[in-house]
Amino acid sequence: MLYVSELSVSYGAIKALRGISFEVHEGEIITLIGSNGAGKTTTLHAVSNIIKKGGGQILFEGEDITGMPANMIVRKGLIHVPEGRRIFANLTVRENLEMGAFTRTDRAGIKRDMEKVFSLFPRLKERIRQYAGTLSGGEQQMLAMGRALMADPRLLLLDEPSMGLAPILVDEIFSIILEINKSGTTILLVEQNAYKALSIASRAYILETGVINKSGSSQELLHDDSVKKAYLGG
Repeated sequence: MLYVSELSVSYGAIKALRGISFEVHEGEIITLIGSNGAGKTTTLHAVSNIIKKGGGQILFEGEDITGMPANMIVRKGLIHVPEGRRIFANLTVRENLEMGAFTRTDRAGIKRDMEKVFSLFPRLKERIRQYAGTLSGGEQQMLAMGRALMADPRLLLLDEPSMGLAPILVDEIFSIILEINKSGTTILLVEQNAYKALSIASRAYILETGVINKSGSSQELLHDDSVKKAYLGG
């Protein structure tokens, strides 16, 4: 579904990504794991084409999207939930969700997906007229994910969905990610909580200073001594 080949990104003299390659197959949850500054967020930004790439190729469902404008990538069904949520604080919950569907004209489908979002995130329905900026951190993360689902994604890029959340909310968010995947959406997940990410993912790639130094099934990596020592506290 998504094939990334020899992807490079630099910020001035700093090489953030050094020719990484990976793939995401339809129906999978794939996670990118690494410490701060490893290049995880940069990878998602490069796939979405919201930063300039230094080299490489990106194919999405067989189509070369390497140089495609970001707004056209969204129309292809590749949707990005950025780190920090980036909700529209001065709009209501409903208005934020409607913004997620801005590329769509199928009113019946939009209405159906709005109800789907409310079934996944009942608290959003309870706060439908509330301004997004007044929501708690967990509710804002739910809104960011709900807004992305309103675009009817084929592939969902999730950047640090558990950041800043209480442990009970982290569990809830990861359960919802699994539900979204089971309903047919493929997911590429960037996450600091390596244990939680590996517990739901099919496969994983380990990023270190812009290079993928290890990959494999999540179960293999959960039991890999070097991964446990570096990322799982053991």
